Amino acid sequence: MATVTFDHATRVYPGTERPAVDQLNLEIEDGEFLVLVGPSGCGKSTSLRMLAGLEDVNGGHIFIGDRDVTDVQPKDRDIAMVFQNYALYPHMSVADNMGFALKIAGTPKAEIRQRVEEAAKILDLVEYLDRKPKALSGGQRQRVAMGRAIVRQPQVFLMDEPLSNLDAKLRVQTRTQIASLQRRLGVTTVYVTHDQTEALTMGDRIAVLNHGVLQQVGTPREMYDRPNNVFVAGFIGSPAMNIGTFDVKDGKVQVGSAEVPLERSIASEISDADGGKVTLGFRPEALDPVAVGTAGSFDVEVNLVEELGSDAFVYGTLKGDTDVNLTAGETNQLIVRIDPRNVPDKGDVIAVAIQAGHSHVFSATTGERLG
Repeated sequence: MATVTFDHATRVYPGTERPAVDQLNLEIEDGEFLVLVGPSGCGKSTSLRMLAGLEDVNGGHIFIGDRDVTDVQPKDRDIAMVFQNYALYPHMSVADNMGFALKIAGTPKAEIRQRVEEAAKILDLVEYLDRKPKALSGGQRQRVAMGRAIVRQPQVFLMDEPLSNLDAKLRVQTRTQIASLQRRLGVTTVYVTHDQTEALTMGDRIAVLNHGVLQQVGTPREMYDRPNNVFVAGFIGSPAMNIGTFDVKDGKVQVGSAEVPLERSIASEISDADGGKVTLGFRPEALDPVAVGTAGSFDVEVNLVEELGSDAFVYGTLKGDTDVNLTAGETNQLIVRIDPRNVPDKGDVIAVAIQAGHSHVFSATTGERLG
């Protein structure tokens, strides 16, 4: 096992001005499951491929343990990679697929068979060892790809969106298996995904990237409860956080007809460049339905109710003359979590109030967290 360190690692593709990965500083602990997450094109897969040796590093260094592997060939880095595409050899059996890397390395046949059988027991693949990949389901093929990585007994596992080709139910089941398997094996793992639900449910820590720049690193709870900036706030959480830019008067944020008081320490951080405004975020579950006209509440006109059985969400329009620009790009749209057994009708107007201490305040100009 080993730690992994990105030290100002940078990758610039030929013909581009902006780095795909820009000065990445990140330390991954021995045995940790770290998830790299972000939108398409943010640099997460490039970071993983730099660690694997599949992409050149144009600046900085990458360490596995105390060893600088920046210029080391991929085969000499002692890593194993699981791709989005299973990349199995169709003419080989499951056992031969899992043991192929060991065969190429000259490992004795008896040891190959032993390692393959051990991995098959862990992954519940024992009865499939003699089958060809075409006789397996998508989830079973992905487990074979996992087994191929496990038998190598590497210092680091690298996983590049391994669940993207699976259906929704199988994806949930397999992500649980991968997370429990990693904890059982204790191998340092870097896992790339664009699915923030996967990130929240699987990782010991999450690293959020955007435009090649690391935005924040922390535990799933830290990322959810205390995002560093507007991007992280809007990206982590499903449904997305309600985020809008509002006027501040006398230390209070004007949200529709409501006034949300700011802590004095936060109000003092509002700069002249902010022009008397702040960006306020509040999650759908941080809104309490109250009686219309209640002090501190604002009205929302119901556009759509999304019923999910155990949960229900109202998608509505904030009443008033304030523009709320959400990450989804819908002006004045808000999302409210409500009691699934008492849902309003489309066109109804409901009043909601933000729970005390459950709002997030950001600079209107920089997007950085205040306070």
